[in-house]
Amino acid sequence: MKDTPMRDGYGKALLELSRLHEDVMVLDADVAKSTRSEWVKQENPSYFLDCGISEQDMVGTAAGMALAGLTPFVSTYGVFLAGRAWDQIRNTVCYNHLNVKLAGAHGGISVGPDGATHQALEDVALMRTLPGMTVVVPCDAIETRKATLALYDHPGPCFIRFGREAVPVITDEDTPFVLGKNRLVCDGSDMVFLANGYLVHQAMRAAEQLSAEGISARVVNVHTVKPLDREDVIRHASETGAVVTCEEHQVIGGLGSAVCETLSESVCVPVERIGVQDSFGESGTPEELIDKYGLGVDSLCAAARRAVQRKTSR
Repeated sequence: MKDTPMRDGYGKALLELSRLHEDVMVLDADVAKSTRSEWVKQENPSYFLDCGISEQDMVGTAAGMALAGLTPFVSTYGVFLAGRAWDQIRNTVCYNHLNVKLAGAHGGISVGPDGATHQALEDVALMRTLPGMTVVVPCDAIETRKATLALYDHPGPCFIRFGREAVPVITDEDTPFVLGKNRLVCDGSDMVFLANGYLVHQAMRAAEQLSAEGISARVVNVHTVKPLDREDVIRHASETGAVVTCEEHQVIGGLGSAVCETLSESVCVPVERIGVQDSFGESGTPEELIDKYGLGVDSLCAAARRAVQRKTSR
């Protein structure tokens, strides 16, 4: 299957939900073409509301809809949703534990030429800190569709995050997806990549390269950052003895932080964190930015070697 934007999976799921459930409402902040929520507007316009460039109002409107028994899906760029509307998400949605689904598009550094203002690198951290919030970062378009459908059935506030660019499709319709449960992508014994989003594919490529060097690398898709599948994380860390976390996000506050918090309470193993190192992004092609900010295959392989070396030298 050719490379496909994850947002296509989101749009397909919204269409399915709008066909099946009368309580679904899709809200957007004047970027419906980009988020693919436009597909619902075109087929089922009564299930769609464009709130304009007014993210805070959009979240407040969604909260009111949830109180009226609807299931709203709020769609816009992640940097504006998680940042600009954080107060409304915290105090209106989460404090009242309302059934609002939040979709942050254009996540990560690979947004590319739009630059730092549009590259959501802190969104997972901001959402993860909120009580009762479920946070999901799928790895491809098919998993994004499955995750969106799953969030409809999951009560309470939820945040799903996906990128803009077309990325390799590494799952299929038969690949299991269970909210809150990690998925083993490939097995290995020397170290484990705990990855999500586009970095799952990068970890798979790194595992192949490391295999040629004699390092057996395991890859695990940690699509649900909150609630984290703690028992599974601990098991993989214990069995391999070395961990590399991989995310297209700041290393502070996201998947790497969640894993380190868990392992610090459970099992002592070396951990290397792949992510953006406390900096803003810039304009460039997705490929250039992935490599410059240390998210490429070579960076993952180097981190794996360091983790294995730290394990063996203890």
